Amino acid sequence: MRILHLDTERGWRGGERQAFWLAAELARRGHPSTIAARSRHPLAERARDAGIPVVNCSPHFEGDPLRVYRVRRAIRRFDVDIVHAHAAHDVTLGALAIMGTRARLVISRRVDFRLRDNPGTRWKYSRAAAIIAVSNAVADVLVRCGVDRGRIRVVPDGVDVHRDIPPAPAEALAALGVPAGAPVAVQVAQLVGHKDPLNFVRAMARAHAAAPGLHGLMVGDGVLRPAVEAEIAALGAQGYVHLAGFRTDADRLLAAATVCVLSSREEGMGSVLLDALFLGRPIAATRAGGIPEVVRDGETGLLAPVHDPEALGAAIARLANEPSLAGRLGDAARERAEDFSVERMTDATLAVYEDVVKR
Repeated sequence: MRILHLDTERGWRGGERQAFWLAAELARRGHPSTIAARSRHPLAERARDAGIPVVNCSPHFEGDPLRVYRVRRAIRRFDVDIVHAHAAHDVTLGALAIMGTRARLVISRRVDFRLRDNPGTRWKYSRAAAIIAVSNAVADVLVRCGVDRGRIRVVPDGVDVHRDIPPAPAEALAALGVPAGAPVAVQVAQLVGHKDPLNFVRAMARAHAAAPGLHGLMVGDGVLRPAVEAEIAALGAQGYVHLAGFRTDADRLLAAATVCVLSSREEGMGSVLLDALFLGRPIAATRAGGIPEVVRDGETGLLAPVHDPEALGAAIARLANEPSLAGRLGDAARERAEDFSVERMTDATLAVYEDVVKR
């Protein structure tokens, strides 16, 4: 089977990593994969390094006709069976590009936001032969937006369980403000609305009061950084909540965490939580979206209600203060990671492709 993966997002986030891992595993199994991405961005660069063919695709807007033509030309050149749109902004591009070809469109939906209610959205989603939701929570949102459940397949994101990720050294943590030997709660997430970074800051104020040596480290950047900085100052948390910004060593920082945190108010699945499972780190997170489908409360982590920094802070403090509990949850997390391996994700995705082609 021949697949063209569409992902024209800038930067390197969860969706781009999933597209790369899937394409690489499919190619390893003998299913040729091509990636259409922005040429000088991380996904394209990593694909080239891995020997995966790349089509330069840098649309100026969702229906950019020149890029539609470029993708359609790639479909014909590589005799593509499946066009897999991995990001919301690529659905229009894929829906237009398959017109006049035999390729079928598959869409991945990784967020639990509602679809826009307009004719354009309804048309492009109607073009999909299948829509892959990363969680039942995302599938439920799609159904509430009018998508036929029969066209939805739930395939959780995957995690590469074969990596070797040593924890960041004490020197690297000290450079970010975390003293040597101090317990640290690490959140790897963009500073954007649905990740609710202010919830993390407020939760850390609660957690620090109960575990005075605890530090919080926020790895990621975004439009809410000024608001986060203001909240840290307002709570007098400058001494124990640190902003690391975007980091290429985010995995190593997560591996050094005493507690991994995700403070989201909306979350399709939270692929960073899969990294926490793989690394054997205990998790404190909210119950947003598909998070409870990843983190088993009391087994691999502790869950708190959305918008409740008191409860989230109490969960963080408990894991920091109770090493035996943290160790037990961390061990169970590592075992749980096997349920989300890239191999299992690829098996399930291939099953969707095969069903689509048969129909």
